[in-house]
Amino acid sequence: MPNATARVFVRLLPWTGPDGKPCFLVGDGAGYVSRIADQMEEEQLSSADDLIDEARQLLADRTWTPGELHLLAVELTASLADVRRVAESRGGRLAALGHDVPDDADGEGPRLPAEAFG
Repeated sequence: MPNATARVFVRLLPWTGPDGKPCFLVGDGAGYVSRIADQMEEEQLSSADDLIDEARQLLADRTWTPGELHLLAVELTASLADVRRVAESRGGRLAALGHDVPDDADGEGPRLPAEAFG
C-alpha cells in the first residue's frame, strides 16, 4: 500500500522532448527516472566544467580562428542552456521543499546596485 504521507513533486527534467519543449516528471524523487535525471545533471555540469577549461585555454592562446571561436560559442551556448535547466530544476525542487528561493518576478535575475554601473 502506498505511503499516504509521501510527497509528490513536479521536476523539470534535464532534457527536452523531440519538439524542444520541457519535460517534467511527477513523483516522489526516488524512482528510476529521477536517478537517470540526477546522473544526467551531473554529467551536464561536469561537461560544462570541461568546456570552461577548454574555452579558457583557447582564448588564452590567442591563436584561434574564426571557425574555432564560432564552434566555441555554439558549444558554450548549448552548455549554458543545460546548466540553466539544471538550476531551474533544482531551484524548483528547493521551493517545493519549502526552502527560500530568491523571487525573480521580473525574470531579469539579480540586480546590482546603481553604483556598480557608474
